[in-house]
Amino acid sequence: MSSLAVRCRDLVKHYGSVTALDGLHLDVRAGECFGVLGPNGAGKTTTMEIIAGLLEADSGEVVVLDGLWRKDKRLRAEVGIALQETHLPDHLTVRELLRLFRSFYRQGPSVDSLIELLALSDRQDALFAHLSGGQKQRVAVGCALVGDPRLLLLDEPTAGLDPQARHRIWEVLERLRAQGSTVLLSTHYIDEAERLCDRVAVIDHGRVIAEGTPAELISSLGGTSVVEFAIDGEHDFAQLPGVHSVQRLDDGYALTVTEVHTAVEALFAVAASAGFRIGRLVTRQATLEDVFVTLTGRQLRD
Repeated sequence: MSSLAVRCRDLVKHYGSVTALDGLHLDVRAGECFGVLGPNGAGKTTTMEIIAGLLEADSGEVVVLDGLWRKDKRLRAEVGIALQETHLPDHLTVRELLRLFRSFYRQGPSVDSLIELLALSDRQDALFAHLSGGQKQRVAVGCALVGDPRLLLLDEPTAGLDPQARHRIWEVLERLRAQGSTVLLSTHYIDEAERLCDRVAVIDHGRVIAEGTPAELISSLGGTSVVEFAIDGEHDFAQLPGVHSVQRLDDGYALTVTEVHTAVEALFAVAASAGFRIGRLVTRQATLEDVFVTLTGRQLRD
């Protein structure tokens, strides 16, 4: 049996004149939490729906758990899916919904254990219609888990949720990750990808533009710290000591650097010599957002 849970090769998908996927390659290893990170319109949902067997690519190959959707019916029982839009019967309670979905499978966790995993014990008798957005999303994840799937697919699992609801979903996924479950999730949230994912594929315009662990992707910048500052006009800061990349901001620049103090000292020395004034200045750790900006010249949420 292959060590890959998902293998995508040269996926192409068009919607009329719009190219959603443009030769996308993707490998998801068994037992890892893998993130597909990109802005809205990058092709994340199309990728997830093709892997889930809900959509056919125009060309390319997708192998899921060593099988093909059009030939291997066992995949229906071995893949759990929770899409971005959650549509479940409003008139059923949390327990009734999980019991209903659990009845479709020969084996899987008990309803009680799912309710505990989802932290919904206090809402198990509430109607789905009366749940908050975050609670509904947790129920959707639970419905995807009822058959004890070998692969869990989650499309933007926390999109539109408030911070507290997002963290509740994260806690569920972290427990699944600790159990060695194979999870493939799409997201446009930097902190979500960095916190949950063993590896990440950054996609843009339907192509994978970078792939690796969050730490590997960030270290590819050459520095792990960022100096952001406000300044008027155009200036060349690429030659400052320890500067690996320069991003233009609306009101200034962001420099990816090796050592913050060295770069800041050099920056103020240049400012004093050239006679320009530096405004707001902050330092922070580099993130996957900086990786995306360096590769594309755009913010992830532009």
